Amino acid sequence: MRAFITGITGFAGSHLYEHLIECGDEVFGCSRNGVWRAGFSPEHAEDATILEWDVAQPLASEVKRYAAEFRPDCIYHLAAMSVPADCGGTEPSAEALAANVEGTRAVVDLALSLEPRPRVLLVSSCYVYSGVTSYDPTVHEESATEPGGGYGKSKLLAEQLLLEAAADAGFEGVVARVFQHTGPRQSPRMIVPEWARQFVRGANPIEVGSLDTYLDLTDVRDVVRAYRRLMECGESRHIYNVGSGVCLQSRSIFEKLRAAHDPGRQAKEVAPGHRQHPIADISKISDHTGWKPTIDLDRTLTDTLAFWQNQENQD
Repeated sequence: MRAFITGITGFAGSHLYEHLIECGDEVFGCSRNGVWRAGFSPEHAEDATILEWDVAQPLASEVKRYAAEFRPDCIYHLAAMSVPADCGGTEPSAEALAANVEGTRAVVDLALSLEPRPRVLLVSSCYVYSGVTSYDPTVHEESATEPGGGYGKSKLLAEQLLLEAAADAGFEGVVARVFQHTGPRQSPRMIVPEWARQFVRGANPIEVGSLDTYLDLTDVRDVVRAYRRLMECGESRHIYNVGSGVCLQSRSIFEKLRAAHDPGRQAKEVAPGHRQHPIADISKISDHTGWKPTIDLDRTLTDTLAFWQNQENQD
């Protein structure tokens, strides 16, 4: 396949690039500044064609011209404001609307301008779902979508925009509602790399938010496999959960990191309290594409620790 990735230099984008190249696909992408982050580049990074385009801004003419010449079979739309804390409180910030909604509109307009029209995969989020309880945390694609925060609301608007455009204009669009995922090269603003970096830097105690948070966590390398399977087998104008389907306590993550790196480390909770995130029902994506996660948590954490140890050795 010939693929265009928006947000190619981001965490998941870099892993998706790696996976597509390994599958023999031809790939080009765009990012806000058009370059890999220092120390965070994937395998085969030197061979990548990356153009500069911040999707919160009008479509860059170079991207439009290159896409017309490249003629992608598919567009993986990953570029977004993806840290909920950056996207406003209960309502989306102007920046979140520009990146997540208007950016999606620009990608749809680009797809409609190309011949043949490419298939579009929008990467959305589990945060579009309504709040869940510990007694009933599992959500499927038909579960209620009443997000309580600006990030979830902006992603739900992006979903609606893509699905409506696909219905009206007759092109193939698929939505991936992705649950928490992690692995090497993820920003230390996220829970696993934040803790892993503290371990390799020798912090004691390790500052954690809460050890009583329950979440659905998948390795990013499994997630990007799901994206490609959805391009191959996902049904147009359908929504698919992409997650592990397993409810994991944050305390278990900490204990596994401690066992792998230094059993003597202690934890200091800075925001203690019970929190329950949604857990994915992944039966639909498994039925439609055959995809299931294959990388276990121990490998994910070991690889993430190794990445941050390597970063520390280079500094």
